[in-house]
Amino acid sequence: MSKTSFVTARLITKPATKLATRLATQLAILAAALLIAVPVHAFKLGIIAFQMSSETHARVANSAAEAAKALGWQVQVLNSEGSLPKHSEQIEAMIQAKVDGLIIAMGKPVEADAQLAAAQKAGIPVITTVAGTSPHTLFDIQVNDYQIGAQATLYLLSKLNYTGNILTERYENNVASRIRGKVLDVVLSENPSVKVLGSHSMARTASWQEDVRGGMQALILRNQGKFQGVWASFDGQAYVIDDLLKAQGMKKGDVVLVSIDGGPESYRRIKSPDSLLTATVGIPFEQIGRTAVAKMNDIVVKKVPKNQAVNGPYLWMDAVLVDASNVDQMLK
Repeated sequence: MSKTSFVTARLITKPATKLATRLATQLAILAAALLIAVPVHAFKLGIIAFQMSSETHARVANSAAEAAKALGWQVQVLNSEGSLPKHSEQIEAMIQAKVDGLIIAMGKPVEADAQLAAAQKAGIPVITTVAGTSPHTLFDIQVNDYQIGAQATLYLLSKLNYTGNILTERYENNVASRIRGKVLDVVLSENPSVKVLGSHSMARTASWQEDVRGGMQALILRNQGKFQGVWASFDGQAYVIDDLLKAQGMKKGDVVLVSIDGGPESYRRIKSPDSLLTATVGIPFEQIGRTAVAKMNDIVVKKVPKNQAVNGPYLWMDAVLVDASNVDQMLK
């Protein structure tokens, strides 16, 4: 090839190479854009709370929903409104909706056994929270209510120096509250210097606050000036009792009011000089909801073996006693 021909070939080849490079780049960008445009299957998570009017149920469900949305998941939250038939129907509805996973907050695994079995047959993994486990679910996220009941009761008695009179507000229709009450009875049986002057057991009604108000108001009036402490099985009851005590003109420190559950309103009252709530055992309900989502992601999406993600049918969470000494940390 002559020198002139060689130079001409180079002049022709160089622009052609640049053109090919530009075309390849543009095609790659187009392909990437097409891939982005193709809808990726978003994980569909169903969340059923047994009774959203209960603050603790709502805290678990809402925190789980928030955590799932942060992962880009589609989320549907249902409220069974404390109805067992509705609870079962909602599990069936989630099966029909072909959700990829189901979280049930404070559900009833024994009563809903047939529906949970159907979910398992449909290949839908189920995680329960503070409900008890089932052969048809992955596991239950739980707190130790025996330990929690002991913490609350022993704190109350220690504040009374293990002598004096108390009033109690119980709830027998909930397993956790019932366990706490039984632990209270065991501790009291070993401390006869502490007497129960009166006790009210809350009925399972939509207007449970009114039931607590009516029952405890009668006890407070009947035993005015005779009691030094009040024990409540959960914080919602304690709020009603706190308001009743304030209405009677009592001030912080006049009596020791102890309960269980924790949360912003409880911590606000413990901190407030206008409230008589002395202490609560704080259960990490928000953390429970977030953990349920994290474990669902590990086991179902990331395919981590269940026995590596959770050791056994229960995943235990710690509770902490909160009073004036550490409430500021909880309010941060």
